[in-house]
Amino acid sequence: QVQLVESGGGLVQAGGSLRLSCAASGRTFSRYSMGWFRQAPGKEREFVAAISWIGGSTYYADSVKGRFTASRDNAKNMLYLQMNSLKPEETAVYYCAAASSKYGLGDKQKYDYWGQGTQVTVSS
Repeated sequence: QVQLVESGGGLVQAGGSLRLSCAASGRTFSRYSMGWFRQAPGKEREFVAAISWIGGSTYYADSVKGRFTASRDNAKNMLYLQMNSLKPEETAVYYCAAASSKYGLGDKQKYDYWGQGTQVTVSS
């Protein structure tokens, strides 16, 4: 099993940057593909980014391509999301998640484990 804890959220002005971190427990972290999702009140949890456990291939929602970068450090059991040029509409709780599957990583149903989330607020 995997336990995930996000950190790094906070308040940032529009156009600013923020880096989120996700710490994973256990010795099997490298066996999972990892994803980032976000959810605002009253809205569905939506896919943001994912990174595979083989080769570190990354995948991004169209809305964040060119601005967000996902990365992982398997030796440290850490997952990161660098967010640049943030927009007010991206205010949400951001979650990291772990998936045993390498397919369909944009689908939240593919993920087996979830963190508690970290709040990101982008002011206008």
